[in-house]
Amino acid sequence: MVSTIYIRMRSRVETKECQKITLSQTAQIIAPDQYFPDLHKLVVYELKKVDNQLVVLDVMRIINIISVQFPNSEVQTIGPTQTIIEIIKDKKITSWPLFLFVWILLFIGSGLAILNFHEEVSMQIVHQKLYWIITGKEVAKPLLLQIPYSFGIGMGMILFFNHIFKKRFNEEPSPLEIEMFNYQQDIDHYVSIKENNESVKHLDVD
Repeated sequence: MVSTIYIRMRSRVETKECQKITLSQTAQIIAPDQYFPDLHKLVVYELKKVDNQLVVLDVMRIINIISVQFPNSEVQTIGPTQTIIEIIKDKKITSWPLFLFVWILLFIGSGLAILNFHEEVSMQIVHQKLYWIITGKEVAKPLLLQIPYSFGIGMGMILFFNHIFKKRFNEEPSPLEIEMFNYQQDIDHYVSIKENNESVKHLDVD
């Protein structure tokens, strides 16, 4: 009697260098009880030192491995057809001088960007006119409006990014997180297509 094994490939997994990748790491599995323990620890790929940071594992390779180990089974795939394995190397400790340099560079750069924007739209003149409309007095520096406005910029950035240090206000993703997610999706799509093209080239050469 033929048993059916269902697998759903994960889109991306992270692992360390030179490790054996098991089926349970790269896919979700639904299988008969007698097969499940062996499928869970079935090695589908072994990382090597020559591997790049990203390795693409195709579902056809997975099906072939399962078919060899379980000849009396039928493999059904659901969802993605490839898993991208990202090799995480040991992180180097960032020095404090480098951290401070980058922090100061970003702080000054963002400050200059805000100042240039306000100068371009004549924000000081706008504040002066608003102050005159509200109070009927003309002043060169309407601090009554400028100080709350400055604090408002900071609060607006915090609410916009939905973070203050490591604290998140709610579960809704920030626009930056969405852009980073879309960027990661584009990278994964590019890596998958490039891997397929490379495989076709190798077949043509052979």
